[in-house]
Amino acid sequence: MAGEVLQLRGVGVRRGRATLLRDVTWTVNEGDRWVIVGPNGAGKTTLLQIAATMMHPSDGTALILEEELGRTDVFELRPRIGLASSSLAEKVPADEKVIDLVLTASYAIIGRWREEYDSTDVSRAVALLDALGCSDLIRRTFSTLSEGERKRVQIARALMPDPELLLLDEPAAGLDLGGREDLVTRLAALADDPAAPTMAMVTHHVEEVPEGFTHALLLRGGEVVAQGKVDEVFTNEHLSDTFGIPLAIDRQNGRWYARSTR
Repeated sequence: MAGEVLQLRGVGVRRGRATLLRDVTWTVNEGDRWVIVGPNGAGKTTLLQIAATMMHPSDGTALILEEELGRTDVFELRPRIGLASSSLAEKVPADEKVIDLVLTASYAIIGRWREEYDSTDVSRAVALLDALGCSDLIRRTFSTLSEGERKRVQIARALMPDPELLLLDEPAAGLDLGGREDLVTRLAALADDPAAPTMAMVTHHVEEVPEGFTHALLLRGGEVVAQGKVDEVFTNEHLSDTFGIPLAIDRQNGRWYARSTR
């Protein structure tokens, strides 16, 4: 049986009077490809922040890569986790070159200073950028990139330290149709790669779920509506309960589509 990469038991998160997550129990096994779906304010990003060790739960226990949050040094744990999110992009210095942004992931830092990188590191960074269609961006500064280019560079950065867990927070947000389809295709290829890390991706839209993702977790109001194998979770009833309107979901050529039935 595959090892447990992530194990949450009865996890809750409170901030003041607001409850962001309530009694979430979730297990991610090695090799899984999870998608986390729900409306705005459902708690998706909060859940991913716990998985990324950026936030500790108020209740319950969270084991990431067999280390319990609150009882481990998260600074030693974070290099084993790849994270791509808009909050990370906001911290990138305006003059940071794309190649340096990817390289600094080896030290889990943002902003190159005086670190030394050997030729192996540089070769890996270049190969990852090339695999994500970014080979022509290597010497560009991050601030000059389009939204689609930024998303792909962030994923290359997240993969740089050869993580055991890859977390993607709304990777297709803000992309036009062409950019979204290009990214979804590349993520499907990554999901199909047996050497790729265990993955969990947050999205609002089932249309953004790449082919090859194996499991789904639906959130609404900080609570789990359903979770399990994607074919069993993506049903009309579960999606309707999650988004609060009657929905019909269909699958064509490995991709999912949802429409209102009002």
